[in-house]
Amino acid sequence: MKVALLGATGKAAARLIAELKRRGHKVTGIARKAAETDPGVPLVLADANDSAALADAIRGHDALIVAARFVSTDPAIILDALKQAGVPRILVVGGAGTLFAAPGTLVIDLPNIPEAFLPEMRGGQAFLVALKASDADWTFLSPAATFGPGERSGRYRLGGDTLLRDANGDSRISYEDLAWAMVDELEEPHHSRARFSIAY
Repeated sequence: MKVALLGATGKAAARLIAELKRRGHKVTGIARKAAETDPGVPLVLADANDSAALADAIRGHDALIVAARFVSTDPAIILDALKQAGVPRILVVGGAGTLFAAPGTLVIDLPNIPEAFLPEMRGGQAFLVALKASDADWTFLSPAATFGPGERSGRYRLGGDTLLRDANGDSRISYEDLAWAMVDELEEPHHSRARFSIAY
Protein backbone atom coordinates (compact mmCIF):
# COMPACT_ATOMS: atom_id res chain seq x y z
CA MET A 1 0.00 0.00 0.00
CA LYS A 2 0.91 3.65 -0.36
CA VAL A 3 0.88 5.10 3.14
CA ALA A 4 1.29 8.72 4.23
CA LEU A 5 2.68 9.17 7.75
CA LEU A 6 1.98 12.47 9.50
CA GLY A 7 4.48 13.30 12.22
CA ALA A 8 7.17 11.31 10.45
CA THR A 9 10.09 12.64 12.49
CA GLY A 10 8.86 11.39 15.88
CA LYS A 11 10.08 8.42 17.92
CA ALA A 12 7.06 6.18 17.35
CA ALA A 13 7.05 7.19 13.68
CA ALA A 14 10.56 5.82 13.16
CA ARG A 15 9.32 2.38 14.21
CA LEU A 16 6.22 2.72 12.04
CA ILE A 17 8.38 3.57 9.04
CA ALA A 18 10.63 0.57 9.71
CA GLU A 19 7.65 -1.80 10.06
CA LEU A 20 5.87 -0.47 6.98
CA LYS A 21 9.02 -0.77 4.86
CA ARG A 22 9.78 -4.24 6.24
CA ARG A 23 6.38 -5.38 4.96
CA GLY A 24 6.80 -3.84 1.54
CA HIS A 25 4.61 -0.74 1.81
CA LYS A 26 5.54 2.57 0.16
CA VAL A 27 5.76 5.33 2.75
CA THR A 28 5.70 9.11 2.39
CA GLY A 29 6.67 10.98 5.51
CA ILE A 30 4.97 14.29 6.27
CA ALA A 31 6.41 16.77 8.74
CA ARG A 32 6.32 20.48 9.46
CA LYS A 33 10.11 20.80 9.30
CA ALA A 34 13.04 18.77 8.04
CA ALA A 35 14.25 15.92 10.22
CA GLU A 36 17.55 16.11 12.08
CA THR A 37 18.22 12.55 10.93
CA ASP A 38 17.19 10.86 7.68
CA PRO A 39 13.78 9.23 8.26
CA GLY A 40 14.55 6.68 5.54
CA VAL A 41 11.57 7.61 3.34
CA PRO A 42 10.69 10.54 1.07
CA LEU A 43 9.75 13.48 3.32
CA VAL A 44 7.19 16.10 2.31
CA LEU A 45 7.15 19.32 4.31
CA ALA A 46 3.57 20.35 5.05
CA ASP A 47 1.82 22.04 7.96
CA ALA A 48 -0.79 19.76 9.51
CA ASN A 49 -2.81 22.87 10.32
CA ASP A 50 -3.11 23.86 6.63
CA SER A 51 -5.76 21.60 5.14
CA ALA A 52 -4.98 22.44 1.49
CA ALA A 53 -1.25 21.81 1.92
CA LEU A 54 -1.88 18.59 3.83
CA ALA A 55 -4.39 17.41 1.21
CA ASP A 56 -1.77 17.95 -1.49
CA ALA A 57 0.77 15.94 0.52
CA ILE A 58 -1.49 12.92 1.13
CA ARG A 59 -3.36 12.78 -2.20
CA GLY A 60 -2.91 9.44 -3.99
CA HIS A 61 -2.24 7.43 -0.83
CA ASP A 62 -4.27 4.45 0.38
CA ALA A 63 -4.16 5.50 4.02
CA LEU A 64 -2.96 8.23 6.35
CA ILE A 65 -1.35 7.28 9.66
CA VAL A 66 -1.24 10.11 12.20
CA ALA A 67 1.66 9.88 14.64
CA ALA A 68 1.88 13.61 15.41
CA ARG A 69 1.49 15.19 18.83
CA PHE A 70 -2.13 16.07 19.53
CA VAL A 71 -1.25 19.46 21.01
CA SER A 72 0.11 20.55 17.63
CA THR A 73 -2.75 19.27 15.45
CA ASP A 74 -6.40 20.06 14.82
CA PRO A 75 -8.47 16.97 14.00
CA ALA A 76 -11.01 18.99 12.01
CA ILE A 77 -8.27 20.25 9.67
CA ILE A 78 -6.77 16.78 9.22
CA LEU A 79 -10.18 15.23 8.51
CA ASP A 80 -10.94 18.01 6.03
CA ALA A 81 -7.63 17.33 4.25
CA LEU A 82 -8.43 13.61 4.18
CA LYS A 83 -11.74 14.34 2.47
CA GLN A 84 -10.22 16.85 0.02
CA ALA A 85 -7.53 14.35 -0.96
CA GLY A 86 -9.90 11.39 -1.27
CA VAL A 87 -7.73 9.23 1.01
CA PRO A 88 -9.99 6.35 2.14
CA ARG A 89 -8.57 5.58 5.61
CA ILE A 90 -7.06 7.31 8.62
CA LEU A 91 -5.31 5.44 11.44
CA VAL A 92 -4.27 7.37 14.54
CA VAL A 93 -1.59 6.58 17.12
CA GLY A 94 -3.57 7.59 20.19
CA GLY A 95 -2.80 7.66 23.88
CA ALA A 96 -3.99 5.82 26.97
CA GLY A 97 -5.69 8.87 28.49
CA THR A 98 -9.13 8.06 27.09
CA LEU A 99 -9.10 4.45 28.31
CA PHE A 100 -10.95 3.41 31.45
CA ALA A 101 -8.58 2.76 34.34
CA ALA A 102 -11.56 1.50 36.37
CA PRO A 103 -15.30 1.42 35.76
CA GLY A 104 -16.43 5.03 35.24
CA THR A 105 -12.91 6.50 35.60
CA LEU A 106 -10.73 7.44 32.64
CA VAL A 107 -6.94 7.42 32.91
CA ILE A 108 -6.98 11.18 32.21
CA ASP A 109 -9.12 11.70 35.34
CA LEU A 110 -6.81 9.83 37.73
CA PRO A 111 -5.44 12.11 40.49
CA ASN A 112 -1.80 11.05 39.98
CA ILE A 113 -1.52 12.12 36.32
CA PRO A 114 1.23 14.78 36.06
CA GLU A 115 -0.12 18.19 35.03
CA ALA A 116 2.39 18.33 32.16
CA PHE A 117 0.75 15.30 30.50
CA LEU A 118 -2.79 16.69 30.52
CA PRO A 119 -2.71 18.94 27.42
CA GLU A 120 -1.60 16.04 25.19
CA MET A 121 -4.15 13.70 26.80
CA ARG A 122 -6.94 16.25 26.30
CA GLY A 123 -5.82 16.66 22.69
CA GLY A 124 -6.12 12.90 22.18
CA GLN A 125 -9.56 12.97 23.76
CA ALA A 126 -10.67 15.74 21.37
CA PHE A 127 -9.23 13.85 18.38
CA LEU A 128 -11.16 10.70 19.28
CA VAL A 129 -14.39 12.70 19.68
CA ALA A 130 -13.82 14.31 16.27
CA LEU A 131 -13.23 10.93 14.63
CA LYS A 132 -16.44 9.52 16.09
CA ALA A 133 -18.40 12.52 14.78
CA SER A 134 -16.91 12.22 11.28
CA ASP A 135 -17.90 10.04 8.35
CA ALA A 136 -14.29 8.91 7.81
CA ASP A 137 -13.11 5.29 7.89
CA TRP A 138 -10.99 5.72 11.02
CA THR A 139 -9.11 3.64 13.57
CA PHE A 140 -7.67 4.96 16.85
CA LEU A 141 -5.02 2.81 18.51
CA SER A 142 -4.53 3.42 22.24
CA PRO A 143 -1.25 1.98 23.50
CA ALA A 144 -0.53 0.84 27.03
CA ALA A 145 0.07 3.44 29.75
CA THR A 146 3.84 3.05 29.40
CA PHE A 147 5.36 2.81 25.96
CA GLY A 148 8.83 3.49 24.64
CA PRO A 149 11.79 1.90 22.88
CA GLY A 150 12.01 -1.87 23.25
CA GLU A 151 11.99 -5.13 21.38
CA ARG A 152 10.00 -6.07 18.29
CA SER A 153 8.32 -9.27 19.46
CA GLY A 154 5.05 -9.23 17.49
CA ARG A 155 3.39 -10.32 20.73
CA TYR A 156 0.62 -8.16 22.15
CA ARG A 157 -2.90 -8.41 23.55
CA LEU A 158 -5.85 -6.60 22.02
CA GLY A 159 -8.39 -4.70 24.08
CA GLY A 160 -11.14 -2.14 23.72
CA ASP A 161 -11.89 0.89 25.90
CA THR A 162 -10.30 -0.38 29.11
CA LEU A 163 -6.61 -0.04 29.99
CA LEU A 164 -4.92 -3.43 29.66
CA ARG A 165 -2.66 -4.55 32.50
CA ASP A 166 -0.55 -7.67 32.99
CA ALA A 167 -0.63 -10.02 35.99
CA ASN A 168 1.59 -7.60 37.94
CA GLY A 169 -0.69 -4.64 37.23
CA ASP A 170 1.70 -3.10 34.70
CA SER A 171 0.48 -1.61 31.42
CA ARG A 172 3.23 -1.38 28.83
CA ILE A 173 4.13 -1.87 25.17
CA SER A 174 7.19 -1.07 23.05
CA TYR A 175 7.21 1.39 20.15
CA GLU A 176 8.21 -1.57 17.99
CA ASP A 177 5.17 -3.68 18.91
CA LEU A 178 2.91 -0.63 18.68
CA ALA A 179 4.10 -0.32 15.08
CA TRP A 180 3.55 -4.03 14.50
CA ALA A 181 -0.05 -3.77 15.77
CA MET A 182 -0.77 -0.66 13.69
CA VAL A 183 0.50 -2.24 10.47
CA ASP A 184 -1.44 -5.43 11.26
CA GLU A 185 -4.57 -3.26 11.44
CA LEU A 186 -3.64 -1.45 8.23
CA GLU A 187 -3.26 -4.72 6.35
CA GLU A 188 -6.23 -6.56 7.86
CA PRO A 189 -8.75 -4.07 9.26
CA HIS A 190 -10.67 -5.31 12.29
CA HIS A 191 -11.40 -1.94 13.92
CA SER A 192 -13.02 0.24 11.26
CA ARG A 193 -14.62 3.31 12.89
CA ALA A 194 -13.44 2.04 16.26
CA ARG A 195 -10.79 2.42 18.89
CA PHE A 196 -8.73 -0.52 20.12
CA SER A 197 -6.00 -0.83 22.70
CA ILE A 198 -2.90 -2.96 23.06
CA ALA A 199 -0.50 -4.05 25.80
CA TYR A 200 1.65 -7.01 26.79
